[in-house]
Amino acid sequence: MSLDQDLMQRASSSCELCGSKENLEIYNLPPQNAASIENSILCCETCHLQITGEQELDPNHWRCLNDSMWSTDKPVQVVVWRLLNALKNEGWPQDLLDMMYIEDEVLEYAKQGVNKTEETTTGLVHRDSNGVQIESGDNVVLIKDLPVKGSSMVAKRGTAVRRVSLVHDNEEQIEGKVDGQQIVILTKFVKKM
Repeated sequence: MSLDQDLMQRASSSCELCGSKENLEIYNLPPQNAASIENSILCCETCHLQITGEQELDPNHWRCLNDSMWSTDKPVQVVVWRLLNALKNEGWPQDLLDMMYIEDEVLEYAKQGVNKTEETTTGLVHRDSNGVQIESGDNVVLIKDLPVKGSSMVAKRGTAVRRVSLVHDNEEQIEGKVDGQQIVILTKFVKKM
């Protein structure tokens, strides 16, 4: 079978991101060069134009990721993770990222190409208390008890904070959920897991 046929079968002849059945085309995930079932998805023209940057990302269109994030197909998971990261300043994508299950090797693949562009555009590098670089999606552990401003809560030493996001204008801050509450944490008080 050809790649077209394989993808049509896997995707049930619909966009693997939004479910549209109109104007379907193949999208090859960067940084891979050769198209294969392991690094390609089937998507509609609207999704394709926005993923490739030919059109600006429309946050309302991407609310469909609420469904496609549960796909068991790794290339779909990679694209969904990358899109949610690109949109996380909208608020709701961060909640989806926090819920999304993605295996470590798939997460590493999803990060390829994403972090390099973030670092070159912002020039900021987030580092933990030991000087190890922290990237979006990493897991960290608190190394001391931290009072949470505006709350009576204290984030306890040893608490794991999973899938942190980076504060793009301050390399000394990351964001993550502790006891279900999204908080800003200073990087000098965490250790990468």
